[in-house]
Amino acid sequence: MTEPAGTTATDPGDVPVQLLAPDGRRVDHPDFAFTGTDAEIAAHLRDMVLTRRIDTEATALQRKGELGLWPPLLGQEAAQIGSARATRDPDLVVPSYREHGVAWCLGVDPIDLLGTFRGTDMVDWPSRPDGFHLYSFVIGTQTLHGVGMAMALQREHRVGNDDAAANGAVVVYFGDGATSQGDVNEAFVFAASANAPVVFFCQNNQYAISEPTSLQSRIPLYRRAAGFGFPGVRVDGNDVLAVQAVTTWALERARRGGGPVLVEAFTYRMGAHTTSDDPSKYRTRDEEGEWGARDPIARVKAYLLSVGAIDQAWLDDLAAESEALAERLRAGCLALPEPLLADQWSNVYATTPDRLVRQREEYLAYEASFAEEAR
Repeated sequence: MTEPAGTTATDPGDVPVQLLAPDGRRVDHPDFAFTGTDAEIAAHLRDMVLTRRIDTEATALQRKGELGLWPPLLGQEAAQIGSARATRDPDLVVPSYREHGVAWCLGVDPIDLLGTFRGTDMVDWPSRPDGFHLYSFVIGTQTLHGVGMAMALQREHRVGNDDAAANGAVVVYFGDGATSQGDVNEAFVFAASANAPVVFFCQNNQYAISEPTSLQSRIPLYRRAAGFGFPGVRVDGNDVLAVQAVTTWALERARRGGGPVLVEAFTYRMGAHTTSDDPSKYRTRDEEGEWGARDPIARVKAYLLSVGAIDQAWLDDLAAESEALAERLRAGCLALPEPLLADQWSNVYATTPDRLVRQREEYLAYEASFAEEAR
């Protein structure tokens, strides 16, 4: 009996695009290729190592009580670095709350990230570039924001121009769990209807908090795009070369006016969902060991060492840079200024309305009255 359409029959596209095997061998793919140099790959390795150090240091700071919460990205470095390095001005990047590697690549100071999770600052950061949107903590909402930004690019005539450098697109990040949210599916509908220049970048780390992706979807997530009328591609999310190649293709297509693409970066969350989570309650050691052997950093290091692009001295210098970054993060976290209630009125609107100005003045007078009594 022929299996009816819409069931779990294997599709050739279910095999993720891969250009760098877990053992560090370069492999070919019929549709995608990484055209960068070994020096660029070494730069990606540096990005991934330093991003992982930011992540592990922030996790340690949370364990010491210096941060209220931290969402680790351990194991997802290649997905983030590869996709971030595929962007360029005037692209717009819309993260969720785990894109610390993307933030690093785009120039956000990681100390600014810590302020959000320490509770000493609002989500907006002094070092945030114009093309990088705020972190979004409500699951899936940022996909609608991203589509809106992409439609704005269309209306500003910044898509499909003869001058390719003037064209822009949007890449919006979300996890596998977010694909069960109505917002994400609504974003797919709007993007398809408007032929919006947006790349939906799903980091499928295989667990929506404690629930495996198999409970949410009977088919691989990239295949969902077909139901909305645009392409989907599944890429090895632990392969930084493949991720950059696929994201570059998707962004270039969007900038030309080709419309949306769904990229499913098939990866694995080696750490917890957040520091309030205990993954040992729902994952096995065998599973974690299997994915540990596919570590995105180890495979790039193996390749670069095998071709002589880096050596132990290079790695030692990177380790020293990593340690210096960790020291800066520790000191910077503790030096973050405590928020003052009096400052919060200016964090609501770009231009504070008169009624809030009056309310702030009333509060300051009330606060001053206590100080006067204390004297």
